[in-house]
Amino acid sequence: MAGRLVLRGAHVVLRPFRADELDELVRQATEASATVGGPPPRDVLARRIEDSGRFAGGRLDLAVEVDGRLAGSIQARAPEQMSPPGVCELGIELVPDGRGRGIGTEAVALLGGHLLDHGFPRVQASTDVANVAMKRALERAGFAFEGVMRSFMPAGDGRADYALYALTAPGGE
Repeated sequence: MAGRLVLRGAHVVLRPFRADELDELVRQATEASATVGGPPPRDVLARRIEDSGRFAGGRLDLAVEVDGRLAGSIQARAPEQMSPPGVCELGIELVPDGRGRGIGTEAVALLGGHLLDHGFPRVQASTDVANVAMKRALERAGFAFEGVMRSFMPAGDGRADYALYALTAPGGE
């Protein structure tokens, strides 16, 4: 996967971030601060923009663009210290008005298929068991439900159960 990755779908373009999108990325990360520990600091997001479009440090960050507008971000994470070799984890965040329009489904299908075609035999994604929209998007993108990871994610004063989904290369099912 040399160079900067750009994937084009019917309605979605996955592409490297532009430097002028830092403020918008910070705003979106702050609004979607369901991430553990809150949103990443501005300097971390600036580095992600610099490295976007290629794997750097076990992570690939891409902008989700729809109709020429930044609609969110999608990540592929394959840090060797966290997963067996060949396993890649997807994450996606969309702006509120980008949800419910098939954008997430198209984005995870585009990136998941690309990763399978380029050497990853397994691409997985997880979401809160209560996130019906994301579970539906993953299923429509061809991800298979594999089970529930109990008490997986810190949430408030406790921990949330997460549903695990995966795409696997032919012969890996």
